[in-house]
Amino acid sequence: MKSLLDGLPPEVAQQIHPDWQRNETAYWEVRDTLLPHYRDQWIAFAHGRVLVSGTSAVEVLHAAQASGLHPFVTCVGREHAPSRMRRAVFAYDTTYPQEALPVMPVEFRTQEAVPGLVDEQAIPDTGADASALPWADCAQLALDPRQGVPGLIGGVGATSASTIVFAV
Repeated sequence: MKSLLDGLPPEVAQQIHPDWQRNETAYWEVRDTLLPHYRDQWIAFAHGRVLVSGTSAVEVLHAAQASGLHPFVTCVGREHAPSRMRRAVFAYDTTYPQEALPVMPVEFRTQEAVPGLVDEQAIPDTGADASALPWADCAQLALDPRQGVPGLIGGVGATSASTIVFAV
């Protein structure tokens, strides 16, 4: 089975904790035995077992990362389906060069209650369970790929791309 890491830039993929890849490989070895009980549920899989399961990808991701075991997180039976993002419509700053965009200050924190990096001109994705940032922005925010979970993401079309998911 092709690893999710194969779709990432090599310099990013090499930073993912080796336990994550071991957990991904171990998942695929037992996946067929998990299908009857966990089909269409999100799970965090590490050390040969399901750590947490549920219908909310966000809740499972948070619990997975809190475990510190670098689990493989997936929706059983839909492993290759990317998480879809939708577009929301709201007021735009028409003075923004070239194309009007919503702009607002946003503080990015890697830890709760610890001051983070403030970006005065962030483009918000309001109401979303996830927001996409270019890798250059992630690097500027000092996001560590070892703190994320590899995954797939796509728009409303049929294409998808490898990504790193960070709990925020």
